[in-house]
Amino acid sequence: MRVALVRQRYNPYGGAERFIERALPALANAGAELTLIARSADGWGARRFIAANPFHVGNTWRDASFAGAARVAWEAGGFDLVQSHERIAGCDIYRAGDGVHAEWLEIRRAAAGTAFWSPERFGIALNPYHRYVCAAERRMFAHPRLRAVVCNSAMVRGEIERRFRVAPEKLHVIHNGVDLEHFHPDRRAALRAAARAELGLAGDAFLFLFVGSGFWRKGLDAAIGALAACGDGKLHLAVAGRDRDAGRYAAMAAAAGLGGRVRLLGGRDEVRPLYAAADCFLLPTRYDPFPNTALEALAMGLPAIVGRRSGAAEIVQPGRNGWVCDPGDVPGLARLLREAASASGDNRLLGAARAAAEGYGIDDMARKLTDLYAALGATPGDGRRQ
Repeated sequence: MRVALVRQRYNPYGGAERFIERALPALANAGAELTLIARSADGWGARRFIAANPFHVGNTWRDASFAGAARVAWEAGGFDLVQSHERIAGCDIYRAGDGVHAEWLEIRRAAAGTAFWSPERFGIALNPYHRYVCAAERRMFAHPRLRAVVCNSAMVRGEIERRFRVAPEKLHVIHNGVDLEHFHPDRRAALRAAARAELGLAGDAFLFLFVGSGFWRKGLDAAIGALAACGDGKLHLAVAGRDRDAGRYAAMAAAAGLGGRVRLLGGRDEVRPLYAAADCFLLPTRYDPFPNTALEALAMGLPAIVGRRSGAAEIVQPGRNGWVCDPGDVPGLARLLREAASASGDNRLLGAARAAAEGYGIDDMARKLTDLYAALGATPGDGRRQ
């Protein structure tokens, strides 16, 4: 089956990009002939590629121009199925890896407060990009050619069904997959001593690891606030990821007296040494469809603390392989940090973390996707391209 995968641009630290990079070979091994449609082939490692890179200025024009160019490319390519990772009307399959934009805006507005003069609320209301994305979501979910939506969490499935009234039989929950050999507790054991030495950690230091870009959405302010509230000098936080306001978070940590215990490391291509150095993964995200990093951490045998509005919360069992938090409750998050630190070295917790990830291998994810492709290929829908 000839399948086109559509994703606009490559970000080496992006979760959707990690998904595609790892899914491409697994899906090819499962028998699908895959072609990537993107602005550039750089970074993807795709064997078949079609460029869709029209001129643009600004993010609204960027997304709209790519949508038009991608449609032209897939219509000319004569593919059996088109799976888009972007909100583009006319695809056969949409993978909702970025969640629902309207849900994210609701969370941002709620955090800004109820005052109508709030700069954040004004900014959201006046930003043409948000209007474009929300309109693109509505057009795509209403399009007659849309035959399936791949949701990477039950949370996202529920949001789409509630907001867009997509038929339940079109919504398929296929969680992200992780390479269980690449991310393995044995690698953690082998890398741990050198990785902790590189970070300058004392033997009794307990390290929380935060991996994610877009720090406010991922809840870094809550993590810093909770670490400060713990009042335990042995607790440290390492942060891998990028944010245009990274300096503000460094200043926040310094103001809280954590300057020496919060390390902002920037983006990292190779994260396994950081998982190895850490004692607990921490991502108190405000909204995240399903963070790959949480799954990677669990696969390495790290217990995880994740936000309740995260798809990862669906596989975290509180007190068994991690904890679920509310990023708005900093004292509550601080209690969980202390609980995680007190459980340091508990092999049952580490074993349960690995066991939770073992049900989400990347080959299993590829099999579920190819089964979906086969089912759609066997039952053409209305408006299917000829």
